[in-house]
Amino acid sequence: MTRCQVPAVLIHQIEQELDKEEEEMMVFLCRDLAPDLATADLRELLVALNEREKLSFLGLSELLYRVKRFDLLRRILKIEKATVEANLARSLKLVPDYRVLMVEINENLEKEEVGSLVFLLRDYAPRMKMVKDKSFLALVIDLEKLNLVAPNQLDLMENCFRNIHRIDLIRKIQKYKHEEYLHPVYVNALQASLPNLSLIDPPYNSGVTEPVHMSIQESGPVSHKVFDDQYRMQSQPLGICLIIDCIGNDTDVLEETFRGLGYDVHCHRYLNMNTMNQTLLEVARLQKHRNFDSFICILVSRGSPQSIFCTDHTFSGFPLEQIKKYFTADSCPELLGKPNEQECTSLLEVDGNDEKITANAKTPWKVTIPQVADIFWSQCKADVSTLEKSPSSSSYYLRCLAELLRNPHKRKLSILDIHTELNRKVYEWNKTTDPSQQYSLLLQHTLRKKLFLSPT
Repeated sequence: MTRCQVPAVLIHQIEQELDKEEEEMMVFLCRDLAPDLATADLRELLVALNEREKLSFLGLSELLYRVKRFDLLRRILKIEKATVEANLARSLKLVPDYRVLMVEINENLEKEEVGSLVFLLRDYAPRMKMVKDKSFLALVIDLEKLNLVAPNQLDLMENCFRNIHRIDLIRKIQKYKHEEYLHPVYVNALQASLPNLSLIDPPYNSGVTEPVHMSIQESGPVSHKVFDDQYRMQSQPLGICLIIDCIGNDTDVLEETFRGLGYDVHCHRYLNMNTMNQTLLEVARLQKHRNFDSFICILVSRGSPQSIFCTDHTFSGFPLEQIKKYFTADSCPELLGKPNEQECTSLLEVDGNDEKITANAKTPWKVTIPQVADIFWSQCKADVSTLEKSPSSSSYYLRCLAELLRNPHKRKLSILDIHTELNRKVYEWNKTTDPSQQYSLLLQHTLRKKLFLSPT
């Protein structure tokens, strides 16, 4: 039986007191907490969050605080405004700072200014519905759907405010960007907005993790010496390995391979676009990256040459470039200078299977490191029928990669040398198979040093 934390009578009383604009704000604030309920009204949304154990008394008090209904805080929830502010100061947050920022901007815009924004955006989003009397929050949602606005993608918004001479709102955005860079996420915000994700930060510890040996033991003595031309790869675990497999054939072998390499592996199968996007965003904001030397993300999904679809077959797709941006240093400062190995696999409907790897390597924290440095991105495409011809069909590309990483001798090679060997195997495969079953490869990287996934 589901345990609801908030009595239904409180939800009913609050709903009865709010006007349409306040309801819209509250639904917008909760948008990331239940992506599958994007069209639900406030009552449906709050009830669903309550049943899913995502809504608490503190969370409900925060929502009322965000829409400035301090009278309801006192009268219905019996809590003072100062108490809510104290909880928020202690990072007991339900709503992401990005949503709070958009609501604050909404409250500072006149109706005519919103109309001007809608008009200005015709140049950027000609397909967007230009409904008369559209609210600013509705406009933001439309821009999010078109991947033009996101928590780490607010340049377009700044340009629009510059055109309507709202420099004060630009300052709000810049303040948000600065604070997000210094403090990417709060633990409670993560738990509230993505409770099914089993990546929960430990209690904050200001100490630095000591270098330790990897979980894979080679024969003979293990040396921990880090040369100037190599990235440091000694933390335990080496980092988080996030696997999102929307085809379902390769998860087990990938999990076993990267767990054996010393990664903290977390797997998700058959996600839709909203859930996938939210998962990537929340993982990118995890503070625990600061204690690890690298990060890996693997995406297996249908798609197009520029986008992935996940389980949303009719969706226009989520741009691959946006996925890369989630893990660059400006969006994920905890990965600055680290080998953020993002191996994203996207099976394309037409061209086939996209498999990508991104790598960042750990060096002392220096703001002089370029934001896009230390990235390793490996991509492979194949016709989707290659992996759908039988339930057990797997990606030859991923199978070869797993074999190379499990081989104690090949594993000692740098990641670039491993991929040279991987390319050789894949192209040999292409010579002996039907053209419709062949793989095409693409490798991009901005590595500044040699990257080894095994002690050297």
